[in-house]
Amino acid sequence: MEALILGLLLFLGTHSIGLVARPWRNHMVNRLGETPWKLLYTVVSLVGFILIIWGYGQARAEPMWLWQSPVWTRHLAALLTLPAFILLVAAYVPGNRLKARVGHPMVLGVKFWAIAHLISNGTLADLLLFGGFLGWAVVAFIVLRRRDRADGKVPVVGGFSRDVITWVVGLVAWAAFALYLHGILIGVRPFG
Repeated sequence: MEALILGLLLFLGTHSIGLVARPWRNHMVNRLGETPWKLLYTVVSLVGFILIIWGYGQARAEPMWLWQSPVWTRHLAALLTLPAFILLVAAYVPGNRLKARVGHPMVLGVKFWAIAHLISNGTLADLLLFGGFLGWAVVAFIVLRRRDRADGKVPVVGGFSRDVITWVVGLVAWAAFALYLHGILIGVRPFG
């Protein structure tokens, strides 16, 4: 469990620097240079990510149950991850209306992903992992939306094709992951 907690602190901590310590981050970028800062950021995030995977795997081997979720919550969770995938794709397709509407679709997608997994998983490790990401995403979304308003950020909207690409790629990615890849990579088949 210690590896999971340390991984969450490193991963979510690095992803929070720009949210809670923007002046310090800018100072470090100026001091180190942009490329060394990004390299350091990436290494710390990657170490955190690896610790999360390793620590969560260890915790799954000897689960500490807090609650038992009914079987139907797996199907609900699988459906709730559909908007998470569409929002993830929206973060990378420039000019789509979904991104213009929500501002930070990846962070909103993390919320959907975390809630979906909290509904269907009831161990202490699940609460730490998915609850940690949910708490981070809630705070990040609020901070980033306020920052956008303060900066007077105006979203750019492109053509309708960008929306179609966002939704179709998100749906296909979700289907591939929910029906096939989740079972291979995670060991749990949401619909099987």
